[in-house]
Amino acid sequence: MDTHSELREFLMTRRARLTPEQAGLPLFGGRRRVDGLRREEVALIAGISVEYYVRLERGNAAGVSDAVLDGISRALQLDDAEHAHLLDLVRASTATVGAGRRRPAKAGQVSASVQQMIDAMKDVAVLVQNGRGDVITANPLGRALYSVLYDQPANPNFGRFVFLDPRSHDFYLDWDDAAAQTVALLRSEAGRAPNDRSLSNLVGELSTRSDVFRTLWAAHNVREHRTGTKRLHHPDVGDLTLSYEGLQITSAPGLLMLPYSAPPGTDSHEKLQLLATLNAPTHSTQQPSAP
Repeated sequence: MDTHSELREFLMTRRARLTPEQAGLPLFGGRRRVDGLRREEVALIAGISVEYYVRLERGNAAGVSDAVLDGISRALQLDDAEHAHLLDLVRASTATVGAGRRRPAKAGQVSASVQQMIDAMKDVAVLVQNGRGDVITANPLGRALYSVLYDQPANPNFGRFVFLDPRSHDFYLDWDDAAAQTVALLRSEAGRAPNDRSLSNLVGELSTRSDVFRTLWAAHNVREHRTGTKRLHHPDVGDLTLSYEGLQITSAPGLLMLPYSAPPGTDSHEKLQLLATLNAPTHSTQQPSAP
């Protein structure tokens, strides 16, 4: 990915979404020729020269300090995920060739102890994924909850499921939100790992095959996997409302553990337990025949 273009377009889209009123600037008369803030207005709020900001927005981040980036983040009212993404883009655009490349996490990289812990979480559906949205592993209830995801011919991937599998529209009760989140997470990963060929191939595939993905990708929105709620429709147990927490696995950098649960006594908790029962392994009581 062209990191200079990524930096330029990210700053331009953040600037275009802010009005002078939102930035606390007086609105003078006359027609404005640009949507959102002008470059000189961003520079004024950030406390830097116009020339300095223009150079940065053109993708030239050489020598930019953290203090300047903090000022620009405040001027553009970036949230934590956007600020981190800006730092990643600047770091990538100023890195020397071959430097700063993060090796992407590979399938099966969780340790045996982590897998044992995940499998022991009987009442919680657990998935482990990397930044590209590939499902690395899951416990039995996690595989049962996302059974439609595991029907993909290739390795399970959230991006391919959301944008290329028609069943995702029935599975996600809030499909538009799920689509926007998926793209925003991929955007964040692209900033952290701009040299990840597998990620670039995935983005190219989804951009070619999905108009919705292509439109959302051009918005340059980013987010981090922290905590939230998913509303799902499972083909076996019906509608569920589940909360999740994104937990970094310290022994496997780049992998995220996502436990899905519901409060005891709720309809979703009962359905989750029913799903666990329906997918519990069966043990035969028949004795082996004598030789």
